[in-house]
Amino acid sequence: MKLSKLAKTLKPSATLAITAKAKELKAQGIDVIGFGAGEPDFDTPDNIKEYAKESIDLGFTKYTAAGGTNELKEAIIKRTKLDYNLEYKKNEILVGSGAKHVLYNLFQVLVDNDDEVLIPSPYWVSYPEQVKIAGGKPVILEGLQESGFKISKKQIETAITNRTKILVLNYPANPTGITYNRQELEGFAEVALKNNLVIITDEIYDKILYKDEKHTSFPQLGSDVKEKTILVNGVSKTYSMTGWRIGYAAGNSEVISAMNNLSGQSTSNPTSISQKAAIEAFRGPQDAVQNMLKEFKERRDYITSALNEINGIDCVLPEGAFYVFPNISSYFGKEHKGKKITNSIAISDFLLDVAKVAVVPGVEFGSDNHIRVSYATSMSDIKEGMKRIKESLAIL
Repeated sequence: MKLSKLAKTLKPSATLAITAKAKELKAQGIDVIGFGAGEPDFDTPDNIKEYAKESIDLGFTKYTAAGGTNELKEAIIKRTKLDYNLEYKKNEILVGSGAKHVLYNLFQVLVDNDDEVLIPSPYWVSYPEQVKIAGGKPVILEGLQESGFKISKKQIETAITNRTKILVLNYPANPTGITYNRQELEGFAEVALKNNLVIITDEIYDKILYKDEKHTSFPQLGSDVKEKTILVNGVSKTYSMTGWRIGYAAGNSEVISAMNNLSGQSTSNPTSISQKAAIEAFRGPQDAVQNMLKEFKERRDYITSALNEINGIDCVLPEGAFYVFPNISSYFGKEHKGKKITNSIAISDFLLDVAKVAVVPGVEFGSDNHIRVSYATSMSDIKEGMKRIKESLAIL
């Protein structure tokens, strides 16, 4: 059977692939420590689970509106107002089957053939692929380690052409954990407005931030900025609800309406029960969020220190999210059993084969000198995993 041209160009998600491989090895009885998944290891808070169970008992198990229930939209509006003093109307909110689905819909309704989309690197693996699926051209802005993995206002200005339509921002960022302060964001906003760019701001890790400085949501920068910004967020990371698959977009009503039409012709509504659970997540007590953040910070401090103690590894301290992105390029050119390590894929394969530790190659995020290590796992696994990595690299 002949596949479409699009199907032949699609790449599998590297993060999902490495997680699946680790699970497969575990199923075979092999003791693998997985640092691949971008998924909190904490259970979904009990109040959220109980609210979902009640919704099942009450028969809330049917179709809803394609773009989400009014009740959930109201909960999102109230939470956004409470957290960031941002005001949205219901026709400016769309609920999707996870933030990834929301982003996919966004690129589909905004990007035409050959439109250029500016994407800072290191980037989340799906941004460039989703842009290409929509027929657009991802233009990568390189955030170097010596610059703290951050891009500059000047880089954005230099990259803009008459085909540039969208600037994508993700902060705190996957895979580096870096974030931007208000002054830096204001510089980006100035360039975007001057050049009539749409800003897609993925703030899914907004509550997983270790700095004393509060997260600045991009639409907070002014009414003119808000009008050009589509804010993307969800419940997966903050409330440890990855499997519930609820994300949302907030912004221009025309864009939201187009996304709603696309959902109506593709997925239809997000799961009804998950929507009820998300309502409780947004409206209910937020204590569990702070408890998770405290544990994530302890893990971050430990894993960053442990990696920097390994000869040949250089690791920047993340400011948010739950990943570290260590530079492992000093091991390139070394050999193990006649097999040369030439890139991040090769060293990731080596760590899986020898250390029985699963990490994600940095090349998938736009930086081949690095690997991504998720610390969304237990401290005991982190300690054992760091021990294995140190011992395995010592033989090279």
